[in-house]
Amino acid sequence: MHIKSQKTSKTIGKILTYIILIAAVIICLFPFIWLVSTSFKETSDIYKMPPSLFPSKQTLKNFIEGWEGADFGLYFKNSLFITIFATVGTVLSSSFVAYGFARFKARASGFLFTVLLATLMLPTQVTLIPQYLMFDKLGMINTYFPLILPSWLGGGAFNIFLFIQFFRTLPKELDEAAKIDGANSFQIFIKILLPAVKPVMLAVLVMALVYNWNDFFSPLIYLNDNVKFTIAVGLQFFKSAQGNVQMGQMMAMSLVALLPVLLIFATFQKYFIQGIKMSGLKG
Repeated sequence: MHIKSQKTSKTIGKILTYIILIAAVIICLFPFIWLVSTSFKETSDIYKMPPSLFPSKQTLKNFIEGWEGADFGLYFKNSLFITIFATVGTVLSSSFVAYGFARFKARASGFLFTVLLATLMLPTQVTLIPQYLMFDKLGMINTYFPLILPSWLGGGAFNIFLFIQFFRTLPKELDEAAKIDGANSFQIFIKILLPAVKPVMLAVLVMALVYNWNDFFSPLIYLNDNVKFTIAVGLQFFKSAQGNVQMGQMMAMSLVALLPVLLIFATFQKYFIQGIKMSGLKG
């Protein structure tokens, strides 16, 4: 009887766990489901009461008018340009800096690494004004340099930390064997260590792509001309100064903006999780 009661309690526990997980998934996915549904609704269908989840009549009008009305094709190209160059810079520079921390020992390397990690605790608002003033003095306001250049100057403390954790798992005998064969430090980095950190590189690549594609704050601060705006900033044009929102078009263009991110994550999900695990960040 005792064994049966234990099995029964375990079964009930599993059922309750699945119910809670399914409920959590539904709650998390509901905004996305509503976004997709609203994208295909007519305006009268969006504001009708009581609201319905599924459109009574599907239409592609919101996609056509939203794409043409707000010049979304141009915003898409701008976002793609910034994302590609910023992501490449993030991956290359963060891996290069991490290689220096992981393989070269200097008197102040420990202190510099501590300072690097301390920057993770700094809110963006703290460094915003000094960065803006610096880029203003350099004449880079209303250009793409403030959005791309920082990615080529380190790539972010968290990304450097990921690479360092992985570099430290690689035996130094690889470096020594390469030096015996005549390779210098740069050749060791490019030809031996960089191919070995492919999982982490893909993890950083995915995170950088998603961040740069969805970034709203930085383009809003540094860009002034409409022709240079990104998709994230361009979505605000569906809201008038009086507070009126073109809900159907906004939802349709939001879905268009989400599709590349979903495609990227679905493609590289396995490598992303593998990279995080191999970097020692598994919970």
